[in-house]
Amino acid sequence: MGLAVPRPARYEDLFDLPEHLVGEILNGRLVTHPRPAPKHARAYSRLGAELDGPFDQGRGGPGGWWILDEPEIHIGGDIVVPDLAGWRRERLPRLPETAYFELAPDWLAEILSPATARVDRTEKLPLYARWGVGHVWLVDPELRTLEAYENQAGRWVLLAALKEDDAVQLPPFDAVAFSLAGLWAE
Repeated sequence: MGLAVPRPARYEDLFDLPEHLVGEILNGRLVTHPRPAPKHARAYSRLGAELDGPFDQGRGGPGGWWILDEPEIHIGGDIVVPDLAGWRRERLPRLPETAYFELAPDWLAEILSPATARVDRTEKLPLYARWGVGHVWLVDPELRTLEAYENQAGRWVLLAALKEDDAVQLPPFDAVAFSLAGLWAE
């Protein structure tokens, strides 16, 4: 008798998870992690607030984006929930009617935590490159850093590594600057 091969994870597997866990399907495998801690949640809430006015709503900036917290994205067999994602409205004129997106974002941000950093870097970054995401920002609230990457021919190139209270004015949101210090819980 042979060994049983585990079946690939399915969307329905996410429905059975306890409320305190976030589930994603990466390369056919169910990956879970706890809901974000307050420093983590504060960082992505504040980053979203900094980008929302000028880029989503066009207040004091160019507009032209949808910026969303924790959108569910389904591409191929993969299902991910990045902390923040943005789509240029020229590519996505209307938000989908479904509870998830089937179009890769143009930009996204992952807020690193001890529970998610390894998966964010080693599994999700390569996945995002394959999808053709143009820019990824990795924010670490413990180290108070932001790393900005650009996808160049399927490979991530580090554009900048910022810290503490550095000014953030990075692609694709380089039309408006803000202080990184606003992301850190005090």
